[in-house]
Amino acid sequence: MEIIKKARRTIHKYSMLQSGDHVLVGLSGGPDSVCLLSILNSLKKEFGILLSAAYIDHGLRPNETPSEIDFCKKLCDSLSIPLTVKAVDVKSLVKLNGLNKQEAARELRYKALNDIAFDITANKIALGHNADDQAETILMRLFRGAGPLGLSGIPPIRIQRSKINFQKTDIIRLLIEIQRREIEEFLLKENISFIIDSSNLRKNYLRNRIRTSLMPFIKEINMDIIHTLLKTAEIFRDEERYFEIKVAKSLMKLISRKTENTIELFLSPLEVMDAVLLRRVLRKAIDETVGLRGIGFIHIEDILNLIKSGKSGDRIYLPKDIRAIKGYSTLIITSEKPGKLNTYIMKSHGEIVLSEASIVIKSSLISIEEAEDYFNKKNAALIDADKIHFPMLIRPRQNGDYFYPLRFGNRKKIQDYFVDEKVPRDERDLVPLLTSENNIVWVIGYRLDDRYKVDKETKRILKLEIKPLKT
Repeated sequence: MEIIKKARRTIHKYSMLQSGDHVLVGLSGGPDSVCLLSILNSLKKEFGILLSAAYIDHGLRPNETPSEIDFCKKLCDSLSIPLTVKAVDVKSLVKLNGLNKQEAARELRYKALNDIAFDITANKIALGHNADDQAETILMRLFRGAGPLGLSGIPPIRIQRSKINFQKTDIIRLLIEIQRREIEEFLLKENISFIIDSSNLRKNYLRNRIRTSLMPFIKEINMDIIHTLLKTAEIFRDEERYFEIKVAKSLMKLISRKTENTIELFLSPLEVMDAVLLRRVLRKAIDETVGLRGIGFIHIEDILNLIKSGKSGDRIYLPKDIRAIKGYSTLIITSEKPGKLNTYIMKSHGEIVLSEASIVIKSSLISIEEAEDYFNKKNAALIDADKIHFPMLIRPRQNGDYFYPLRFGNRKKIQDYFVDEKVPRDERDLVPLLTSENNIVWVIGYRLDDRYKVDKETKRILKLEIKPLKT
């Protein structure tokens, strides 16, 4: 049959199968996955492969799921193919990570399929994405502002290796060049039953709106739009493979430091890099850092502008609490939670280490004569010693905090002061506040409170100095 010939051609084109492969088929009971299972079953002797199937219960359609599982069991029994059923908790992941249902379902579905593949020692996972899915995906990404990588669409084959057990389990999509109508015609002609997922009929999902409303309109302009988009995606994939090599080589030289939630890149090479390559380097760096995934094309452009036009210390705030910071020599992209200062008790004169802020506060009593050298220094403060009382506290900001900035006199909220001073919001909880009897004496490193300044009535002076913490 023509559809089997097309599937065979796709398998050979992308080297999807080798003799001895154990293929796990993602089976939902819908037309695509049923067609996929049927075609693979007809080709299993030709390619010398072993087949298994898996149904993933997302817990989102409890009224439909039992009948779907029953259908899949009967289908697999009729083909003598073992079936594994696994439930995942999409709703909990939505609450935990703030993902939408489709994102959470996809993440858990892929994880479940990988887990099952590991348990049954399958080295390939076959999914039923077809040519229409490919075209719809390209349009969705275009509307959301994707670059060439996004417009390369769903990869026909994706090679993946688990970081935990190092097992290699490839994702293969042998229907990716076969249109939905061809799948439905095949199932009808072969009298193969399937079921319809009711969520595919809802127009509140962007993909379904594209499928039911936009695609029919586009086909009035170009009847062969699906084939056109497939060719476009293939061209982008070819170009991506070329750039992938260049990007990988560039990124290896750029990484200064990397964790699960942070990547730090040397800045000088980025500043002179061509924008075309820079976009790809940033995308690659972000995609390979677990805690940064989810940044879109428009955010890459924002980071690019920060690199090219920003000043040292500038930063931008992105979704999911991600921020990009341009330092003196590095660009930091991180989703780490901002640090917060602990509370410290200053019982008397001496030194106190503020480890979160990486500074040491040194205090001592000095004479009026010695004070001249320390006026107007940002890293020091001179306080009328008779206006404060030990023990004093050094603490982070609190709601409602205010003080009277030196030489301004008027009361000002700490929050407003930080905004005026352009203190980055992710650093504000690290700015130490020296307090005496619940009053702010010094916004350490910034400004003294006017009430505690040295004046002509001062008899004793407390000198406070900021020193960097040596590591």
